[in-house]
Amino acid sequence: MLLKKILSQGKKEREVIENIRRHIKLLCTACGAFKIAIETNNRDLMLNVIDLEREGDSIRREIISNIYEGAFLPYLRPDLCKFVEIVDDVFDLLKDTASHYLDAEIPDQIQGECVKVALLNVGICEMLLITFEAMLEGKDLREKTLAIRIYEKRIDDIKLGLIKEAREIPTRNFWEGKILSDFMSGLTMISDIIEDASDYLQMINVSMR
Repeated sequence: MLLKKILSQGKKEREVIENIRRHIKLLCTACGAFKIAIETNNRDLMLNVIDLEREGDSIRREIISNIYEGAFLPYLRPDLCKFVEIVDDVFDLLKDTASHYLDAEIPDQIQGECVKVALLNVGICEMLLITFEAMLEGKDLREKTLAIRIYEKRIDDIKLGLIKEAREIPTRNFWEGKILSDFMSGLTMISDIIEDASDYLQMINVSMR
């Protein structure tokens, strides 16, 4: 409970915590929309993912501004800012991957595996939110960060199969192949960045003990 008291000591601190929570929840929403868009080939929903990134960027700016205006003790600010920036990096990658999807034609051979990765991305994002809430309570995060690593490992395993399948898919030209490659790369890298974000939560949690 000590950490919760430190993180909630004033109005600015409470606003920052609530906005970080909003930021992660919005990312979960974006990942969920991305998954459904791939599953149903819904281009309008994929465009909505790009809009959600803009909303996330606005929340990030508000969080960073409040921290720079004096929220939290000085030694906490760099790690909190870094965590928020890493979450925003996930938004950026999700937006870029959504853009690649809109420019690409996803072959039937890899459609199912792409949906699996998108579903796992939803799960790992939700686990990041659970980890954040546990950090606020000053709980041990080891089991939760382990769960995040398990999600990341499962996605890595699927990635190897995707790459193998993609090598057998004929493309009309270099650019078609590159866009598809960039799409798969972005889709499978989201979990890597979320794992980095969870590492920062662990650092913040440990530093408060």
